Amino acid sequence: MKTMLCLLALALLQGSALFAQNIVGAWQGALELPQNGKQLRIVIKISTTDNDKLKAVMYSIDQGGQGIAVTQFTRQGPDVKLVVGGIGGTYDGKLNADGNTITGTWTQGPKPMPLNLARANAETAWTIPEPPKRMAADANPSFEVATIKPSKPGTIGKGFRVNGRRFTTINTSVTDLMTFAYGLQEKQIIGGPEWMATQKYDLEGEPDAEGTPNDKQLKGMLQKLLADRFKLAFHHDKKELSAYTIVVAKNGPKLTKSASDPNSLPGLGFRGLGAFVAHNATLTDFANVMETVALDRPVVDQTGLQGRFDFTLNWTPDETQFAGLGVRPPAPPENATEPDLFTAIQQQLGLKLESTKAPVDVLVIDHVEMPSAN
Repeated sequence: MKTMLCLLALALLQGSALFAQNIVGAWQGALELPQNGKQLRIVIKISTTDNDKLKAVMYSIDQGGQGIAVTQFTRQGPDVKLVVGGIGGTYDGKLNADGNTITGTWTQGPKPMPLNLARANAETAWTIPEPPKRMAADANPSFEVATIKPSKPGTIGKGFRVNGRRFTTINTSVTDLMTFAYGLQEKQIIGGPEWMATQKYDLEGEPDAEGTPNDKQLKGMLQKLLADRFKLAFHHDKKELSAYTIVVAKNGPKLTKSASDPNSLPGLGFRGLGAFVAHNATLTDFANVMETVALDRPVVDQTGLQGRFDFTLNWTPDETQFAGLGVRPPAPPENATEPDLFTAIQQQLGLKLESTKAPVDVLVIDHVEMPSAN
């Protein structure tokens, strides 16, 4: 009996040692993208805070050297869970018995993807690229070279992307480019030929100044390109329009301040209809995306909240939303698991979306042409 008790005690001690294994260090693995089979190399650096709590930073090194803060880190025995709120991703893994590998899945959208991590050492660690150098704040860049070509017929949706110094758009009309460049909803663009909204283009270019542009510089580059390549000319006016305002709800905001460089570009996008992710974004950035993609009227930030935030917003869209992506969601099902947009904004962000009418700045088109040759 004593022998059995000793063996049992030894087994319990071994199990405890497994759970207590040090997870601090650099972990790395490749994520295979289902849409094209390409791999993204992921590095997760785990350390401890002054209070001996675990914290982590994630790097997608094939997409640049900018670290992405892990907003929640929990560990129970061999099970680890990381929430990367700024990009709407989660990692669920299990530390294996050898203490040097973690088997798990990455979820950033409807389908989890395998992501197995190995502990890195000085010989095996992947090099994390230096974060891109910021463009001088007083620089006034233009596109050094920009290509504009018609989008492939049948392309669904649209996209704007910045990768380092390279700016690209996919399936965007002149109206789309204007709403992005000037922070407008399409109803704030008055006049112009029909093709402005129906003819879609893919655009690609880099700035003529060193470094990565900030948000204001990027939009200024696009404004110059519209004037140069599309011969766009307009004048300002005021028009009373139906609009939405964003205000702080009764119990206050539920927003997480971003730990990213406030001078870096924000990341805003949808992982699906009604699944929005914001990283390092102001509430004005949020309002601009909602008015150009999800809603049918201008959206004005009246919260008075300054700074940049990381947050996600999940709701069940209705058939009036997402015309900006050229899609029409089905009517919400009776058993929907997510609330409607108005309720979601109040419950998840501590804000309110209110309908109103107000005089709004509009751009009246005086002249526009099909783009000049590349």
